[in-house]
Amino acid sequence: MIKNVVLIGSGKLATQLGNHLVKKGVNIRQVYSRTLENAERLAEKLNAYATDKFADIQTNADFYIIAVADAVLLSVIEQMPKVKGVVVHTAGSMSMDLLIRFNKYGIFYPFQTFSKEREVNFQEIPILLEANEEGVEYEIKELAQKISGTVMSCDSNQRQKIHLAAVFACNFSNHMYAIANNILKDSGVSFDVMKPLIKETALKTDLLSPEKAQTGPAVRGDKNVIDKHLDMLNGDDELVVLYSKMSRRIAELNGKVKVEEK
Repeated sequence: MIKNVVLIGSGKLATQLGNHLVKKGVNIRQVYSRTLENAERLAEKLNAYATDKFADIQTNADFYIIAVADAVLLSVIEQMPKVKGVVVHTAGSMSMDLLIRFNKYGIFYPFQTFSKEREVNFQEIPILLEANEEGVEYEIKELAQKISGTVMSCDSNQRQKIHLAAVFACNFSNHMYAIANNILKDSGVSFDVMKPLIKETALKTDLLSPEKAQTGPAVRGDKNVIDKHLDMLNGDDELVVLYSKMSRRIAELNGKVKVEEK
């Protein structure tokens, strides 16, 4: 039975994880952050101790969750003291073997995008697991099932493919929203007009495959509309290339007229 958890990190994911684990009765014993003020802010919410020193991390907790940016993950792991409990990191694209210096280790990857300001329903978030041995996987799964209704075992290759797919489905699509917002701003139109369309596009994936749900001038082979859009983007060479490449892929995948690249 999991009694005590130490959180390494105080950012978006660490904050959401800490809040939900506490709600499910898990004791967050300590919060580490390289900035003491950040550690103290989160620790106060979780009724935990705070530290900004690796030497002060308690070594006898049941679980250590490293929720830091990928760029500093290895450095954090190397500076952590040897601990008795299970050590996991939450990075979707980083190897489990980064934790090999610990006796019990694995992956605890909540597959969702997070912000401190927006509360998420962890019960609906898949948590992807990997462990260095079967007994450790059981312990990680026990913790994950406290907050999520969907807990999956994935090896590193599967998890990294999922992470790559997420960049296209989430990060790139959000950037497309930003592009759309800028296009509308130029005409004095609010981005709010796009929100019902975005919601409907996402909801359709519950009923149709993305391929079958595809709409728009490229899937119809409507070259006149495509050419008009490209003319409207003439002031931005990068967007012209992006629009034409995306349209070409959609058209070719659907057996329509090939869109000429600009």
